[in-house]
Amino acid sequence: MRCPWCAGLDDKVVDSRLADEGGAIRRRRECLACERRFTTYERVEEVSLLVVKRSGEREPFQRAKVVAGIRAATKNRPVSDEAIDAVAVAVEEAVRLLGPAPTSHQIGLATLERLRHLDDVAYLRFASVYKGFEEVGDFEREAGLLADGGGVDDGPGS
Repeated sequence: MRCPWCAGLDDKVVDSRLADEGGAIRRRRECLACERRFTTYERVEEVSLLVVKRSGEREPFQRAKVVAGIRAATKNRPVSDEAIDAVAVAVEEAVRLLGPAPTSHQIGLATLERLRHLDDVAYLRFASVYKGFEEVGDFEREAGLLADGGGVDDGPGS
């Protein structure tokens, strides 16, 4: 590690402890050249997610796209920006557990599951686009599932 004071490359670790709720290690270092101390943080490098789209094409996961979809579904609803961001983070965490290449279908289902607990109207709005509702009966069926407390299903007619 290069010393920020003298650019020396020799140092020793004086103290190490967990930081960011275990997401990083904070290290106090002492430069062996100038004897000044500095702090470094060590974090796990995030593995990038590649979303497999319906066409088979792959593209990098973008949390902003999840946020945009949730924001459209929650438009004019009493849902805070913090709640929207929390749902997007939860969706990203859930799909990371599925592996390095989740499908857009899996991301949609993860988003639906979290919206179901956030806001019923936002859930139905998102479901109508995601599942491609074509008639009133699709809304009625989904609203019935929501009212019964049932789980998220895969789409119309399933």
